[in-house]
Amino acid sequence: MKNMSGLSALWLCCIIVAFSPVMGKMSVGVVAPVLLVFLSTLAAIAFFTPWIIKNKQLKVLFARETLLKFFIIGTFGTALPFTILLVALKYTTPVNAAVMQQTEMVYSLVFAYFLLGEKPTFMQLAGTALIILGVCVLLINGRIAINLRGDLLIVFSTWTLQLGSSIAKRLPKELDYKLIATARNVFALPVLILVMLYFWYTGGLFVKPNAQFWGVLFYTGVFKYSLAMIFWYMALRKLDLAKITALYLSYPVLSFVLSVLLGFDTVETHKIVGLAITMAGAYMMTVVVKRGTNK
Repeated sequence: MKNMSGLSALWLCCIIVAFSPVMGKMSVGVVAPVLLVFLSTLAAIAFFTPWIIKNKQLKVLFARETLLKFFIIGTFGTALPFTILLVALKYTTPVNAAVMQQTEMVYSLVFAYFLLGEKPTFMQLAGTALIILGVCVLLINGRIAINLRGDLLIVFSTWTLQLGSSIAKRLPKELDYKLIATARNVFALPVLILVMLYFWYTGGLFVKPNAQFWGVLFYTGVFKYSLAMIFWYMALRKLDLAKITALYLSYPVLSFVLSVLLGFDTVETHKIVGLAITMAGAYMMTVVVKRGTNK
């Protein structure tokens, strides 16, 4: 796995995350979103624990030198953005949220330039613009209604993800990808526990422990919060932050194709147009990434 290219790792991450909308639909009415996030984080920690113990990484996980960075990655990479998203969805629609999340690319370019010294090329900016445009065309279907409170919360939350990734980019090179992925889950717990207590107090927690719930939890905990994070940090270590963020944000295209195949969505003209634009942008970004790795 360590010999895998950053581009291959990134596409594997995208494939896993592409199942999120389908799993999200399956979780509706089965488990409270915040409870799913919390339990999935615990499942991911359980997934990584045997590796941590076998490789004697527990002291490294809580090492003083990286403790603050791990806390920032867990808090700003998982706990805060997921919590803000849950609050925002009370005021806006999932479609609005998906479109607003494309603003993450703007933060990515800013963080990459000022914190990491990554200077974007014209082709990179053009490919990024096509991906954002294509995804927005794909998602918009006359259901966009501006809601400042909810939409601005989404726009605000996307910077936290980029801060977490920027800090991860600065971690010592010798740290294993699995250790970083473990730390992201472990150090997300303090804030998540506070959020859980709030929802428990307000009566917003519920779960129906049926087969559907266990299936969603298994996907989220093992695939999305564990394997996808390993692939993400592999790509992050080997490629520029802004480049991989642009390619990652094209995952709704894979989600759309999957939804069509499973009968959750239908093929419409504007969706085909959005699909084509996004694929063109993704192709341009792939070329940019390959050029960078061949230097």
